[in-house]
Amino acid sequence: MPKSPQAGLDRILTLELVRVTERAAVAAARLRGRGDEKDADQAAVDAMRTELNCLPIQGTVVIGEGERDEAPMLYIGEEVGVGDGPEVDIALDPLEGTTICAKNLPNALAVIAIAERGSLLYAPDVYMEKIAVGPGYPEGIVDLDAPAAENIENLAKAKGVQPSDITACILDRPRHARLVEEVRATGAAIRLIGDGDVAGVIHTTDPEETGIDIYMGIGGAPEGVLAAAALRCIGGQMQGRLQLNTDEKVARAENMGITDPAKVYRMDEMARGDVLFAATGVTDGNLLAGVKFARESVQTHTIVMRSSSRTVREIKARHQDLDKF
Repeated sequence: MPKSPQAGLDRILTLELVRVTERAAVAAARLRGRGDEKDADQAAVDAMRTELNCLPIQGTVVIGEGERDEAPMLYIGEEVGVGDGPEVDIALDPLEGTTICAKNLPNALAVIAIAERGSLLYAPDVYMEKIAVGPGYPEGIVDLDAPAAENIENLAKAKGVQPSDITACILDRPRHARLVEEVRATGAAIRLIGDGDVAGVIHTTDPEETGIDIYMGIGGAPEGVLAAAALRCIGGQMQGRLQLNTDEKVARAENMGITDPAKVYRMDEMARGDVLFAATGVTDGNLLAGVKFARESVQTHTIVMRSSSRTVREIKARHQDLDKF
């Protein structure tokens, strides 16, 4: 049978990625609600790395647990996989929402994205200013450099509603005090979240289900690239700007090939080409159910997507071979 012209990455990697996030999610879920962020994160990292090193890929971590001198494993630049198969970039967060997991609050996820080599933004582990909306709007409906009120009003007009019918998702941080004031001044509502901005961005793709129309504010750059990868698969718009506000951060970025510290990256500049994205729920949330443990089985809920085909699959699995975890 002839190969599809959109074949980019091997389709079999879609299911392989599900196994990677399932394993990390189960490891983290065993420690949810225990109050120890570090242990839960380490369990997820160990599990994800073990599974990644079974994949038939030549993978390079471009978005990971930190830079080489900060993270002992799954650091930026680490090579994973069996060393055979396609050369791919990997962006990952074994436990997106460490605080959420430690407190057993909603929307903790195990997340990964892969793309052909050179397709994911290679950036230092810094903050990123972001704005994102879901699919169905004219291109350029939101702009990172526009005032918050203008973005809310433009989105409301495009949606055919009043600004008071719009809900923005924003991380609950002191740095967002002014942004919160500006958004509320339009009459729009705000969903403040304590952590988990990958889920926050993805929630904009289904406002009727999640109640979130737009994501705004400053969060982690790794989460920004992962969110861009997800939107490339589902549809939507996103912009991001790295927060390179010290000479040291600028120098780190230059070492990774970033020459314009003020550049605004579009979604397709953060995640290009054929992209695969997978996320498994650790705790229950709007997007995914969390891991459920029974006496003789473990249940997981995963979403896996591919940009070239715009295929979105939900996989609810019951695992009875508990030894694999």
